[in-house]
Amino acid sequence: MNESFIQLLLQKAKDLGCEYADFRYEETERQNISVKNEQVEALTNGFDKGFGIRVLKKGYFGFSSSASSNEKEAINVLMEAVRIAEASSVIQADPIQLAPSPVNRDKVSAHAKKNPLLVPLNEKIDLLRSASASMKVHNECRIRKASLHSRVQYKQFSSTEGTYIEQDRITTGAGIHVMAFGNQDMQIRSYPNSFGGDFSTFGFEFVEQMKLTENGPIIAEESRELIYAPICEAGEKDIILDGNQLALQVHESIGHPSELDRVFGYEAAYAGTSFLTPDKLFHFQVGSSLVNIVADATIPGTLGGFAYDDEGIPGSRVYLVKEGIFVGYLNSRETCWKIREKPMGSMRADRFSKIPIIRMTSVNLEPGDKTVQELIQGIDDGLWLSGIKSWSIDDRRLNFQFATEIAREIKQGKLGRVVKNPSYIGETPTFWNACDGIANRDFWHVWGVPNCGKGQPAQIMTVSHGTAPARFRKIKVGVAK
Repeated sequence: MNESFIQLLLQKAKDLGCEYADFRYEETERQNISVKNEQVEALTNGFDKGFGIRVLKKGYFGFSSSASSNEKEAINVLMEAVRIAEASSVIQADPIQLAPSPVNRDKVSAHAKKNPLLVPLNEKIDLLRSASASMKVHNECRIRKASLHSRVQYKQFSSTEGTYIEQDRITTGAGIHVMAFGNQDMQIRSYPNSFGGDFSTFGFEFVEQMKLTENGPIIAEESRELIYAPICEAGEKDIILDGNQLALQVHESIGHPSELDRVFGYEAAYAGTSFLTPDKLFHFQVGSSLVNIVADATIPGTLGGFAYDDEGIPGSRVYLVKEGIFVGYLNSRETCWKIREKPMGSMRADRFSKIPIIRMTSVNLEPGDKTVQELIQGIDDGLWLSGIKSWSIDDRRLNFQFATEIAREIKQGKLGRVVKNPSYIGETPTFWNACDGIANRDFWHVWGVPNCGKGQPAQIMTVSHGTAPARFRKIKVGVAK
C-alpha cells in the first residue's frame, strides 16, 4: 500500500489515543506439486493479499485485518482494532509494556537466484516424475512420491515509531519418499527428510542441488531392506542421531520450551508450558558442556532466517544454551522486559490476518570437532538412528518418545545390519547431558521445517534447525514387552 497513506493511518491511531500501532501488508503466491508413481497427483496454485493493524491502547493490544486493501477499509480495520483494545482493557490484567525498539527504514531482497514460480511447469513436473521413477527398483516399492513446494512473498511493515520496512522472500522445498510392502509389513524411507523434504529461502537452485533422482534408488533399497529386517530390541544403548532426527530433537525439547510466551503461560491451553522457567536462567545445566544452541536468524537461506520480524526488530544471533547452561529465550517486545533482556526478533505471523506471536527462528545446535567415523568408532554396542517417523513430548517438554524410519546397529565401532521400528525415550536435561560427541561443520546442515504449529487460532510457521550427527550415551531404545 502507499506509504504516505499508511503514515496517515498510523497518525490517526495516535489521534485515537493509541500508545503504539503497526501496519503489516502481505502478498503471497504459492504453488505445490505432488507426483505419485510417476503421475501428477496434485497441482495447486494460490494467491492472497491483505493487511493487519495492531494497536496498543490503555495497555492492551487490539488487532484486526482485511483482504480488501482500499483506504476506506483500512480506516474500518483500524477502528475495529481500537475497539478490541478498549474492550480488552476491561479485564484489568497487567498492562502491556513494549521494550524500546530501534527505528529502521530498509528494503530487503530475496536470497533466491532462480524464482521457482518462473521455472517452466513441465520442467518441474519432469524432475518429480524422474525422482519418482528412480525409486522403482523392486516390486515391493509400491508407492513412490515426489513433491515440490514454492512460495513468493512481499511484506510491508510500518509503525508509529517511524519504522518502515519492505521485504521480499522466496521459499522453496522438495523431497521424495517410498513405501515398501512385503513380509506382512510396510516401511517408509524419505529423502532428504521426512514430511515433505527440506526447505530453504534459496530458489529452485536449492532443489537442483538436492539430487533427488540420484538418491531415489538408495532410499528404495533401504525401504525394501527394512521390511525384512529384525525389529529394534528394547534396551539401553549408546546412540548417534543423524542430523535430520536431531533437528526434531532440538525443535521439540529446546526450541519450544525456550519461547518466552510459553514460559509465562500464554500457550498453556494449546501447546503446553515449559520446564525452562526464569529461575533457571544462567545457571541450569540443561546439557553437557558440548551443547551450544543458538537462535540465529542471520544465516542466509535458512527457513527460520529473516532480516526483520513482524515487530520490525532485526533478526539476530542469540544463545539459548551455552556450554550446556540455559542462558536465553526467544522473546518479544512485550515479554523481554520482564526478564530484563532486549527484544531479539522472534515475533512472526503466518499470514496477514493473524497477530504475530513468538516463533522459533533458526535454532541450531553448533557443530563439534568429531568426524562421523570417530563418533561411530567410540561405540561398542549402539544404534545409528535416522529419518523422522513419529514423536511425542509432554506439555512441559520434559518427557519424550521419538521413533525414526531406520536404524543401523553399531558393533565394536562399526556400522552393522539394519533394524526396523527403532525408537528412543528420555527426559530432556538427562538426554542432553548424555551428549558426548558432535560431528564437525563438514557434516552440519540447516534443515528447513515448514510446518511448526502454535497459537490459538493455530498458525503454521516456517522455522529451521542446524545440526550435525551427535552421540548420546546410555539411552533407552526400543519398546519394552
